[in-house]
Amino acid sequence: MNFDTMDRIALALIIIGALNWLLVGLANFDAVAALFGSQASTISRVIYTIIGIAGIWALRFFMKSPDEEKS
Repeated sequence: MNFDTMDRIALALIIIGALNWLLVGLANFDAVAALFGSQASTISRVIYTIIGIAGIWALRFFMKSPDEEKS
């Protein structure tokens, strides 16, 4: 798996996380918890962790030089 693929996966996970937070903010509804059990369930915690790791991965987007973005 190359970095471009990882970047796309991270972006997709970040968007999913952002939409989940939008639902929490507007409707007090946590889609991850609703789909996979409570917020304390193991699978929900794994999903939250994966989305958090994707956010950490995305921090590297701020560190890319303009030359790296063109290639």
